[in-house]
Amino acid sequence: MYITYIIIGFTCVVSFLAFNDRHLFVKLQHWPYEEKRTGEHFRWLTGGLLHANWMHLIFNMVTLYFFGIGVEGWFRSHFPEMGVTLYLLFYLAAIVAASSATYFKYKDSPSFASVGASGAVAAVLFAAILLHPTGEIYFIFLPIPIKSFIFGILYLWYSAYEAKQARDNIDHTAHYYGALFGFFAPLILEPSLFPSFISEITDWFQSF
Repeated sequence: MYITYIIIGFTCVVSFLAFNDRHLFVKLQHWPYEEKRTGEHFRWLTGGLLHANWMHLIFNMVTLYFFGIGVEGWFRSHFPEMGVTLYLLFYLAAIVAASSATYFKYKDSPSFASVGASGAVAAVLFAAILLHPTGEIYFIFLPIPIKSFIFGILYLWYSAYEAKQARDNIDHTAHYYGALFGFFAPLILEPSLFPSFISEITDWFQSF
């Protein structure tokens, strides 16, 4: 059984409980200002288990389902004895990496708090892009395929731009750094992935 399914199930359970318990929601959400004041840095992790609403939860979990299975499969095939453990650590570390980025940006902003697995899901998505950069990704409301590495470039540009603008309640900083973590973390385990990444993109351009 893929541990991706367990991650999805556990995240859904915690999110559902928090939907119906405001105290639990506030206690577990990623709130940099409160974390700085109380030292409750466990929120860096628990915030990734909560979601603002059902649509937020469904979008993240569907994305994790479609890309997580493939990424977990890579971990399993390349590290037979500990691939599942490494994949789980990769996912949890991605939540923490994304949350820590927003912590240092918003630790003096009492009004900022965030929830959601988006940073970790972005990490899984960018790991998938690293593994197969010329695969195709479809936008939900626009059924036109786009090469995954092109999507990745656009995603990073958009996330960086919106993070700088800070004009909505979406944690674009977590998306950006989660994506970067997801791309570079597998390279630490398997540096040969980068030449393969470049080669696949080069071959695609040369096919025209």
